[in-house]
Parts: sequence; C-alpha cells; structure tokens
Amino acid sequence: MSASKSLLVDSAMILALILIGVIGYKLSPLLMPKADITTNPDPGCDLHHAACTAPLPTGGKVTFALTPRPIPVTTPLEMRVDVDGIVADKVVVDFAGVSMNMGFNRPALTAAGGGQFAGQATLPVCVTGRMTWQATLLIETGRSRIAVPFRFEAGH
Repeated sequence: MSASKSLLVDSAMILALILIGVIGYKLSPLLMPKADITTNPDPGCDLHHAACTAPLPTGGKVTFALTPRPIPVTTPLEMRVDVDGIVADKVVVDFAGVSMNMGFNRPALTAAGGGQFAGQATLPVCVTGRMTWQATLLIETGRSRIAVPFRFEAGH
C-alpha cells in the first residue's frame, strides 16, 4: 500500500474515533441524567410495605409507591408519584440494578393533575436471583431537575 493511501486510511480512522467520542458525549445525558438537586427518602421506609416519602430541599415532599406488594419481577408494576410543594412539569423513574447493569429502563409517568403522576414499568429477571434495585425519581420543574433515589430488593 502506498504511503499516501495509508495516511488517508489512518486519518479516516482517527476522524471516526473522534466522531464516536463526540456522539457519546452528546448522548450521555440520556443514559446518565444530571440532577441539580439530590435528596434522600426516609432510610427506614420499605417500598414492599408502603409508599415512601422524601422531603424536597425547596420545601414540600414527594411520595413514591409501587404496587403490587411485595414488588415482583416480570410483572407490570403500577407506579404513583405525588409531588407536594412544587410544580412538577415531568416525572420519570430510572430503574437501575445496584450491583449489575440491567439495561436502560426509564419510563415517563403521565400527569394525572394535582401533582400526581402515574405509569407502569416491569423489572427484568436477574440471573443471580434477588437483586437490589434503585428507582430514581427524576422530577423536572421549570428551573431544575430533582433526583430522589429509592432502593429495594426484588427477585425470586
């Protein structure tokens, strides 16, 4: 192969790598959303038994419920979020395996009025049996995105 052809191939490969890096950087907020504010729920709350509530740093609170209880895998879950004290424009729930990547699972909830949001999700089966999940509520307001992580175990 001639030197000029080799230089052209090398240049094309470097350009392709740069392009892949730029695309990955631009799409990363979709996979790992950034939050302006993160708050935590009551550590003693168990989503298997009841809805859990977390105070919001701006005042107010958010309540999250999953049914049926106990929380199953491969069965549709009903999700309900009640936001009190702020106006939420959008709420999504990001389900992530704590110790294992279980793929992208981020359903958006539908506004039901009065600060209530509802939707459905299904947790996949983990091959290791029981698994710790983190369901992070991503609440978008006019000025910020608030993240509220809830942890629970599910599996057989």
